[in-house]
Amino acid sequence: MTAGQTVIAVHGGAGQLPRRQREYPGRKGVELGIAAAVRAGQQVLTKGGSAVRAVAAAVAVMEDNELFNAGRGAALCTDGTVELSASIMNGRTRAAGAMVGLKRTRNPVLAAVELMDHAHCLLFGSQGDAYAAAAGLEQVSSEYFHTKYRERQLQRQKKRGDSTALDHNDESAHGTVGAVALDRRGNLAAATSTGGLVNQLAGRVGDTPVIGAGTWADNRICAISATGKGDAFARVAFARRVADLIELTGADPQAAALAALREVEIVKGEGGCLVLTANGQLTMPFTSPQMVRGWAAGRDAPTVALWADESVVLD
Repeated sequence: MTAGQTVIAVHGGAGQLPRRQREYPGRKGVELGIAAAVRAGQQVLTKGGSAVRAVAAAVAVMEDNELFNAGRGAALCTDGTVELSASIMNGRTRAAGAMVGLKRTRNPVLAAVELMDHAHCLLFGSQGDAYAAAAGLEQVSSEYFHTKYRERQLQRQKKRGDSTALDHNDESAHGTVGAVALDRRGNLAAATSTGGLVNQLAGRVGDTPVIGAGTWADNRICAISATGKGDAFARVAFARRVADLIELTGADPQAAALAALREVEIVKGEGGCLVLTANGQLTMPFTSPQMVRGWAAGRDAPTVALWADESVVLD
C-alpha cells in the first residue's frame, strides 16, 4: 500500500446464509448492499475525511438496509420487540461510544458516534434513545424496524421450540454488520451494529456494544469488527484478544485472528472478523460457512465476497 492510501472494509454478517441469498439472482441484492456501504465509507475517505466518519457512514448504510440484522432489518426479541446495539472506536485517541437496547433511534451507530466525546462510553435503553434524540438524530416508531420477514422468522423459531437462533442460521437474512477503515492520516477506526439474536430474551447483550469484545481500534496495532455468536465472542474478549496477540506475541493479523476464533469455537461459537492494520494490511477470516464482506483501497471499485476463496469486483 502506498503512503496516504485509504482502506475501507465492511462485513454484513457471518454464518450459513439462506440458499436464496447464497445464489444468484438473490445474491445480487446482498452484493449491492455491501458495495453501497463500501462506497459510503470510501467517499468519506477519498475526500480526506476521518476513519471514524468513514466507518460510521458505511455502517449506517447497512442499518438502513433490511437485508442486514442492524437497524431496519433487526432480529426480533422473544417478546416481538427490537433492541439495537452499536459501538465505535477511534484508533488515534481510543475514544469509544456504545449503545445498548435502543428502540427508537434509526441509526444506532450514529448515536454511538455522538457519545464518543462524553465522559461515559456506554448508554442503554430509553436513556440512549433520549441522548440520541437530544443530539438531533432521527427517531422513528417501533413499526419502522418490524419487517414481515423478521416477524415470520420469529414465529417459525417459536414453533420449533428453540430458545434462540443465531441470525445466520439457514432461515435468516444476514447478521451483525461492521466496518474498519484507515484514513489519509494513518488513523484507524472500527464500528459494529446489530439487532442481536432471533428470539433472544429482552435485555440480552452480546459482544457488539462491548468495547474489546466486538469492536476495537488502536493505531499502534489494528482495528477490528467481529460478527458471529456474540455471547461466545464476549466470553473470550475477542477483539482485544486479537490485538493482544498481535502486540504482545508478534503474531501477524491473520494468525492472531484465527487463534482468537479457535478460542471462540472452544466456547461453542463461530463467526468471523475484519482486522486492519495501520500499514493497510487487511485480513477477514471466518469459521462459519460464509461471511458477507466487501472492501476497497483508495478509489478502487468495491470488491465483495461471501465464500472463503472468491472476490467479485462491482464497477
